[in-house]
Amino acid sequence: MTIKKIVLVDDEILIRESIRDSIDWKKEGFLYSGDAPDGELALPLIEGQVPDILITDIKMPFMNGLELASVVRQRFPDIKIIILSGHDDFHYAQTALRLGVEDYCLKPVSAAELLQLLNAVSTRIDEENRLKQKNMYSPDKLYADLCGGLIGTGAAIEAAAELNLQLIAPYYAVVILSIIPSILDESNLVTSKIQAAELIVTNTLIEYPEIYYFRRSRTETVIILKDSLPDQISTRIDLLIQVLEQQSIHFGLQLSVSCGSVHERLQGIHLSFQEAEDDRMIKKLSKQNKAALIESSIDQTPGSVLLDRYRLIEFLKVGNSQEAPSFIRQLGVGLRQISFNSMYAYYLINDITLELVQTAKLTFRTEGNQAEMIHELQKEIRKISNVEECLDYLLGVYEQLWVWRSKGSDKYGELIEKVKLYIRQNYHNDQLSLHETSRQIGVSSSHLSKVFSQETGQTMTEYLTATRIGKAKVLLKTTRCKTFEIAFQVGYSDQHYFSNLFKKVTGMTPMEYRKHGRDGESVATTAKEGDRL
Repeated sequence: MTIKKIVLVDDEILIRESIRDSIDWKKEGFLYSGDAPDGELALPLIEGQVPDILITDIKMPFMNGLELASVVRQRFPDIKIIILSGHDDFHYAQTALRLGVEDYCLKPVSAAELLQLLNAVSTRIDEENRLKQKNMYSPDKLYADLCGGLIGTGAAIEAAAELNLQLIAPYYAVVILSIIPSILDESNLVTSKIQAAELIVTNTLIEYPEIYYFRRSRTETVIILKDSLPDQISTRIDLLIQVLEQQSIHFGLQLSVSCGSVHERLQGIHLSFQEAEDDRMIKKLSKQNKAALIESSIDQTPGSVLLDRYRLIEFLKVGNSQEAPSFIRQLGVGLRQISFNSMYAYYLINDITLELVQTAKLTFRTEGNQAEMIHELQKEIRKISNVEECLDYLLGVYEQLWVWRSKGSDKYGELIEKVKLYIRQNYHNDQLSLHETSRQIGVSSSHLSKVFSQETGQTMTEYLTATRIGKAKVLLKTTRCKTFEIAFQVGYSDQHYFSNLFKKVTGMTPMEYRKHGRDGESVATTAKEGDRL
């Protein structure tokens, strides 16, 4: 219960003083904000203090209590009014009730009675405020505030409960759907097609009660997906996109889908939305740039600037600062044929930049500010006047994006160690799989598989095999367990499969290894990790 401000209006000074002095206002949760002898003098006080509750007599000179109540109801509708009167007249009560006063009571009134009345009014104020707070949030506003990072976890949970939304889940992801007309104008035909596509999107999403969505603009819909498993979210996104694309194609419209990655906790919705928004922005810029690139290339000699985009992307992923100057010089052979005074040069270099930044964002999973980097790089592109400056610029782009790669590598170090530890602790489980490991670690299986291979040079299956074979070698040398028993202990329910795999990895059967195996035996690359266990 919040402290409520009180203003008293009565033409009898003894009554004003008696009421003012008979109640410990602060202790009771009120603030006595002043008093006045009539309605006319009370108005400036009410305007200045804006009390929560006004207590006023009816019979007063200049402006009586009913006149004052009428003015206050019009100008300050949230102020609660209590009428005091020494006149037991039903007519006054009727008039007061029509004016919307909160209560009407007769003088004399004791401090206890007045306090009881004030507490009842205060409770009603609190209840109204609670209902107002509840009504402040519609589902769309709640979803928008979650995506915008404008609401905390506690407030979001409370608002969702008030709206009867089952919002709580371990994992979340955000998708932005953008409807793109084939002809970008405002003709009635295109407008009707967009409206039809909006209806398709809405009707399709209604069939998925486990997802939440809101319309951000005429052509954009933001979707929030939740689930207890990261893989389930990824699968649901793929299925949803397929359904929407199949339906939208009939209207001559293209559906652009921008996805954020899966995150934990409610606040992860904001992070996923930012990633989806970055993805949407890059796709939009790339499309605009490619259109301009095609238009500006009309006067270019066909085939004069064919660049191997695959090599550019691969070098971003695996190249380094030592190799960069040589790689960039080779690239310069094609670029030397461009006139850097043309718009074509700007759009070409801008297109390469957008592709490199987008690839870095998706591959390295960096939290770097994509939009800010692109904005700064485009300033640099405008300054390029010759091929040497262009090559220096591209070298600088690679160096900046490799900082993202380095941060991403550090970021994944802890994740990789968690995976390796989990495998070492559970290698004996014959049901151990990528899906089960990713579920325990808390990331999607596709993302984990990609990161693990990228960071270690091994697939998770290879690492698991190496771990199991390494442990089997220890058991063969240090115990008298039979082959089928060792197979079972290291996670293989099929003895023959284990024996064949063991020979493939070590070059020996389990029995041969037990009799003749030495530290120097030929071991396949995948076994190296297992030997260190």
